[in-house]
Amino acid sequence: MSEDSADQANPQGEDTASADSSVSAKLKDLQRRLELAQDPGSESAKAKRDAAGLTTPRQRIDALLDEGSFTEIGALGQAPGDPTAPYGDGVVTGYGRIGGRPVAIYAHDKSVFGGSVGETFGKKVTEVMDMATRVGIPVVGINDSGGARIQDAVTSLAMYSEIARRQVPLSGQSPQISILLGPSAGGAVYAPVTTDFLVAVDGRTQMFVTGPAVIESVTGEKISMEELGGARQQARNGNISYVAANEDEAFNYVKDLLDFLPSSAFDELPQYWAPNDSLTERDKELNSIIPDDPNAGYDMMDVLTRIFDDENVLEVQGDYGSNVITAYARIDGQTVGVIANQPMVLAGCLDAEAADKASRFIRINNAYNIPLVFVVDTPGYLPGAEQEKVGLIHRGAHLGFALADATVPKVTVVVRKAFGGGYAVMGSKNLTADVNLAWPTAQIAVMGAEAAVVMMKGKELAAMPPEKRVVAKKMFMDFYNANMTSPYVSAERGYVDAIISPEETRVQLRQALRQLAHKRTPREKKKHTILPM
Repeated sequence: MSEDSADQANPQGEDTASADSSVSAKLKDLQRRLELAQDPGSESAKAKRDAAGLTTPRQRIDALLDEGSFTEIGALGQAPGDPTAPYGDGVVTGYGRIGGRPVAIYAHDKSVFGGSVGETFGKKVTEVMDMATRVGIPVVGINDSGGARIQDAVTSLAMYSEIARRQVPLSGQSPQISILLGPSAGGAVYAPVTTDFLVAVDGRTQMFVTGPAVIESVTGEKISMEELGGARQQARNGNISYVAANEDEAFNYVKDLLDFLPSSAFDELPQYWAPNDSLTERDKELNSIIPDDPNAGYDMMDVLTRIFDDENVLEVQGDYGSNVITAYARIDGQTVGVIANQPMVLAGCLDAEAADKASRFIRINNAYNIPLVFVVDTPGYLPGAEQEKVGLIHRGAHLGFALADATVPKVTVVVRKAFGGGYAVMGSKNLTADVNLAWPTAQIAVMGAEAAVVMMKGKELAAMPPEKRVVAKKMFMDFYNANMTSPYVSAERGYVDAIISPEETRVQLRQALRQLAHKRTPREKKKHTILPM
């Protein structure tokens, strides 16, 4: 038994063997047990928790779920073979509703065995996961775990495996969301990062495979918990979807996220209010949002908050690969997944991290039948030896593969640059986008004029007298832009369906998705595709 639970009183009480077998006595005994189960941790563990100002697992569940909707299961579960073991075995499990829709939920109880995974713990969690698989509802896990329960030996590891096995049938069927409210190490991090979305709290969440003490003992490297596995660091590592400032913000993000998602891949998307097709002042602001200088930066979020139903654009993994924005928004009151380049970071170039982030986001949305909207302004893939070292070739290929493999409706808007491989993987018609739109500010080509003049006219310009080079270079670039990068060239060849005024974008997107509402894509009969190396 852990130190935190050593002073736990016998939950069965001294009067368990009482001869009084009346109905009233049995009801009284039930009530006593249920009261013990409400906060079953040791007095020392609870005092430590309360002194730190931390909430209980039931308080966390109540804060996340609709009021009064929680139905608990397994409250009286105990570690087998130990009549003095505390109720719950370190986890609270059950069902409830968020936004009126059913979810399965579990929350670790750090005051019982440190929230570590034991046999009954594992059985309780797998029970709600099995139910979620059968009925098609999301699973939300509130994680605050000490990891494997050492005294349970291989049984604890077996329970981790049982939980992991249930994640496979749920994956792509029902949304899985993890909230990390404390340190998680070893096996305690693998289950959360296997879920669709992982939400952390700044200053509270820490996650790593091995902690600082083990690292120092093996490698001699000294590193703090926060530097190694703090929420912000792990968000930059690509392991976290969103870092909240506090617990309440984390719960609110999960509620907002579920508002965008279906209960399962077999359910319709939630429907919300939408404005009509009349142009608004916000629409007209798009006409002046792109700088005259094609190399000047601007915030792509200023575009995104104007081309959907409203300004409600929920970003996912904003701290990772931030040269690409992945987010949820609504068109005609229904969810769309958004993949957009961010010119404010690396000029919107695609690197290995951005490719990983976008390709996974595409696969999540394809699984849940959420249409995709690409908003494009990219000079292409980021060049350099460092990107080659980290595997840009195969990681970049994942993005094109995910795009071509996705069967949901796909609509693309090129607002400025779409060069080279970036053009192809950011929703090109050739990689199965259904409707491709472009603003008159769009530039679509193998490369931009600056790069092309070096490749095609570099030697010729170098041979010219210096006073003639500037004029000659400008003449070539003007010719190149008029005949190569112009969006009208792509429109002439059928790679762009329409060139539209920016102010029309919101309405054009709505009309495109209405047209694609009943899209059907036949799939070949085979087991599955094989991801690029």
